[in-house]
Amino acid sequence: MAITDTEIKRINELARKSRTPEGLTEKEKAEQAALRAAYVAAFRESLKSTLDSTVIQEPDGTRHRLTQKEDPVVH
Repeated sequence: MAITDTEIKRINELARKSRTPEGLTEKEKAEQAALRAAYVAAFRESLKSTLDSTVIQEPDGTRHRLTQKEDPVVH
């Protein structure tokens, strides 16, 4: 799930408009939230893909892939 340059430009347009005195309409706020959520999801997917293909080489020459840590138990 990649985000397009057009979507990034729209995110930036809405961010600039939100800092103006007129601000964003409710429809634009909803659009901004949806675009941000899509951007964050695409970023996380890309980062996970990068980490999944990362290999660690130890000083002795052995190589191994990164393993995912278990989620810590929250009390």
